[in-house]
Amino acid sequence: MPHLDAAFNYARWLSKSDADAEDVVQDAAVRALRFFSSLRNDDARAWLLTIVRNTWYARFAKAGRSDQHAVFDDMKDERPDEQLDPEALVIQQQAVERVHRAIEALPVDFREVVVLRELEGLSYKEIAAMIGTPIGTVMSRLARARERLLAVLDPESPMGDAGELS
Repeated sequence: MPHLDAAFNYARWLSKSDADAEDVVQDAAVRALRFFSSLRNDDARAWLLTIVRNTWYARFAKAGRSDQHAVFDDMKDERPDEQLDPEALVIQQQAVERVHRAIEALPVDFREVVVLRELEGLSYKEIAAMIGTPIGTVMSRLARARERLLAVLDPESPMGDAGELS
């Protein structure tokens, strides 16, 4: 399954927990193997991510547990970057952590479209098919999510660093 890394990344963003993401991806992989014959086109990645999404919603969102998990901090990229001096590296890591916290604070409807579009590179059409909404809804959610992120991440915004996204 060449798309397991993308499935895990998506599940981790949805669940905010590595352990829950592993469970979701495992369940999704079993479902994908069981229902492989239902794959109708060549886009196995979007098909698998749809199964991951449905599995996550079946396990967590319906139970009301979607935002009760501890925020994970292992998303930092701690590989040494030889092009940056230590101060620039710390500044960069802080910026990445700040963006990750801002994305995690988004409501799940906004967070999932941001992750699928910006981190996984899916098209609007693929996202719309995945989450079962019109393409206009995807575009609207993405625009609103970006506005919220900009409001929180812009240091000159009234919300600045202290704003809430919910």
